[in-house]
Amino acid sequence: MSHPSQFSLLRKRRFLPFFVTQSLGALNDNLFKQSLILAILYKLAIEGDRGIWVNLCALLFIVPFFLFSALAGQFGEKFDKDRLIRLIKLGEIAIMLVGAAGFAFDHLALMLVALFAMGTHSALFGPVKYSILPQTLHEDELVGGNGLVEMGTFLSILAGTIGAGIMLSSSNYAVVVSVVIVCVAALGYLASRAIPSAPADTPDLRLNWNIFSESWATLKMGLNQTPAVSRSVVGNSWFWFVGAIYLTQIPAYAKEWLYGDETVVTLILTVFSVGIALGSMLCEKLSGRKVEIGLVPFGSFGLTVFGLLLWWHSGQMPSPLQPNDWLDVLGFSQAWWVLFDILGLGVFGGFYIVPLYALIQSRTAENERARVIAANNILNALFMVVSAIVTILLLSVAKLTIPELFLVVSLLNIAVNTYIFKIVPEFSMRFMIWLLSHSMYRVQHKNLQAIPDEGAALLVCNHVSFVDALLIGGAVRRPIRFVMYYKIYNLPVLNFIFRTAGTIPIAGRAEDEAIYERAFKKIAEYLNDGELVCIFPEGKLTTDGQINEFKAGVTRILEQTPVPVIPMALQGLWGSFFSRDPNKGFLRRLWSRVTLVAGEPIAASEATQKVLRERVTALRGQSL
Repeated sequence: MSHPSQFSLLRKRRFLPFFVTQSLGALNDNLFKQSLILAILYKLAIEGDRGIWVNLCALLFIVPFFLFSALAGQFGEKFDKDRLIRLIKLGEIAIMLVGAAGFAFDHLALMLVALFAMGTHSALFGPVKYSILPQTLHEDELVGGNGLVEMGTFLSILAGTIGAGIMLSSSNYAVVVSVVIVCVAALGYLASRAIPSAPADTPDLRLNWNIFSESWATLKMGLNQTPAVSRSVVGNSWFWFVGAIYLTQIPAYAKEWLYGDETVVTLILTVFSVGIALGSMLCEKLSGRKVEIGLVPFGSFGLTVFGLLLWWHSGQMPSPLQPNDWLDVLGFSQAWWVLFDILGLGVFGGFYIVPLYALIQSRTAENERARVIAANNILNALFMVVSAIVTILLLSVAKLTIPELFLVVSLLNIAVNTYIFKIVPEFSMRFMIWLLSHSMYRVQHKNLQAIPDEGAALLVCNHVSFVDALLIGGAVRRPIRFVMYYKIYNLPVLNFIFRTAGTIPIAGRAEDEAIYERAFKKIAEYLNDGELVCIFPEGKLTTDGQINEFKAGVTRILEQTPVPVIPMALQGLWGSFFSRDPNKGFLRRLWSRVTLVAGEPIAASEATQKVLRERVTALRGQSL
């Protein structure tokens, strides 16, 4: 069954006005901030070290995330999100009027006040920005929606950076900047007026106005979530640690290692931003329209590999008599490798960050979601400040070169993400499932919408290979508890995946009655908790490709916990390496098409062994 592209969301009122609003906000942040920095460096009459003023700008923009994110998280839960966004956008217009006055009168203090206020605006907008998505998007749209938001954010950052340079090149730059930033703010407010209603999650929440105690409480709330959510918050902040180092070092890297001028800086920023946008867009396709955290280890691996390659390809280029422009740089093969590495960092950064945001949104309780995202923003700001300190220490004290800094960051990325994946093995488990279903087989799905989005159900499927559970688990959006023969459960390597996924090992009653009884008790617990359980009623792998008789265990399960039954069938696996076909080979049926078909639900009262076997056989058809 074909699904509309994530870009179809841009035609829907429940997403487009919000997307335009947040993109214009990111654009204006960077238009104003970069214009101010360039004005300090090249236009304003300032005594002393201009670099100190530039660093002050960075500090003024990030401090509000420490101070006001906790308040923003409370606001995002207590008030209607659509109304809150409109109020924030009205505030942006007022802030930009102050900033415009600063530019018009060359008044640096006014500009700095406006910059601090814009940081506050962004801190207030962050929690509502990400908590509104799961409220307005369907579950199968969440990854695509997050991908579009990340694409819009990074392309807006790029446009703001380039736009600021263009505006500051004008002889009447103060007028141009003033008009543009106020107009962009006004457009953002107009777009926000079309955002549909998004009611408050916790309207009776009691606000704590003490920013220090509430910030600490918010951080604890974020880090005390389930391991998957709390470590996703840490992983998200780590991404901004790494990204901040790369982005802040690009100008110096372009100048010192590529001998480039400002056009080379723009070229590198463009390639990096396009990479992030591309990776973010690909997430939906690679994840199968579900929150696929298996992409996170894949993204982490790519960030390390391309970081190492960037270090490797950063040999000294021939020193020119005058700085290279972007066309000059493209004349060197080494520069093409550097740009390829930058693009790879961006693409795999998208693979890394989009699933993390989607997981935080989808697995956090509605009445805590905005505050958990606020905790994420506080931690992001902290990690970015730490990244600046680490960079100073490594470059100034340890005397590393910029490429050597990239090497250290790549090695640190291995250490940090190894810790995250060790604490939450679900990341690694989902990655192995994702890798299997995207490398050895071409998995297609039919009628999986028959599986309910919530509530208990029993899935029954034919048993063709040792990887049936992995392929089904990788295809279905909801987590599934599988019941499988204990000897398959104990297979090396696969046992890690099965154990992490909460698989239920079972043995024949005559073989080991304790395992047998324990399995049925666990199945009943999962179903009573509203989860999906999948069994292979044949009780063993097929040895001839045909569907064996169904065992009585399925009847006992339904007698204990009568839930809807979803018949399913796997097609195309017989003869593959993981089947029991005597003529199998590793390369035989490699990259072959495998299809998972789901049938319509059957009431527990009608789901006899005979009926279920007939339904599964019909779904499988003639394709083994």
